[in-house]
Amino acid sequence: MTAILTESPSSPASLVRPRRRRPVGVLVAGTLLALVVMAAVCAPLLAPYAPDAIDLSSSLVGTGRDHLLGTDSSGQDLLSRALYGARSSLIAPLALLAVAAVLGVTLGVLAAWRGGWVDALVSRLTDVMYAFPGLLFTVLIIAVFGAGMTTSVLALGLAFTPTIAKYTRSLAISEARKPYVDAYRIQGMGAVRICARHVVPNLARAILGYLVVLFGEALMSLATLSYLGFGAQPPSSDWGLMVQEGQAAIVQGAMLPALVPGTAIALVVVCFNVVGVWAADRLGRQ
Repeated sequence: MTAILTESPSSPASLVRPRRRRPVGVLVAGTLLALVVMAAVCAPLLAPYAPDAIDLSSSLVGTGRDHLLGTDSSGQDLLSRALYGARSSLIAPLALLAVAAVLGVTLGVLAAWRGGWVDALVSRLTDVMYAFPGLLFTVLIIAVFGAGMTTSVLALGLAFTPTIAKYTRSLAISEARKPYVDAYRIQGMGAVRICARHVVPNLARAILGYLVVLFGEALMSLATLSYLGFGAQPPSSDWGLMVQEGQAAIVQGAMLPALVPGTAIALVVVCFNVVGVWAADRLGRQ
């Protein structure tokens, strides 16, 4: 007879769960992002030149010992500008998402908690904002208040608010129906206190994962505004503005002034999307 051996559910082997390894793509993307952040922080130490140092005698110089990534039409070192530009290109999306998160989470939790006409009003408001393309809505605000990075961040923050509000509302509806909420109500705890101390913190992990996914889109949107002339203004080294300034050099056969910042934008956006999807999945399950 052939004996079929099966492991007992209580055996040590069945109790030890295999440790999940991070996908190789996530590790590579995370490493690249860490290097970009370190380069932005250490830009004054790593940059061989000042980002605004103009040398017309070195206009559109190719890669070499003096300029590792070449220069633009004004003779500014592209490596130095890219390193300093990483600061605004990374900090501005964080500020944008902070504005959108505060407004979106507040509206989403309010709609889920109160329900009724409040929920209907918030839903209609977000639907109206969805009717306008985000970039068009932002350009309209900039047309009224003027161009600049601060205006762009605030305008895009408003444009991202409906997305975060709808996502938060969907999570908060089920969270507000949990037994612990009724228990705190019976104890006499107010709605604002329950939401601020318990409901929102319980949603924080999922919302944080969602914001990581949105970071790449926020960076791309700000770079687009800078490229169009609505965001960062000269002499800023913002990557989107660098692409716009380097576009004219393409006609002269110089690709690096537009290629260097464009590659940086694409690399960071792709890496954040890869890491963001993985982080959202992990944070959403825990």
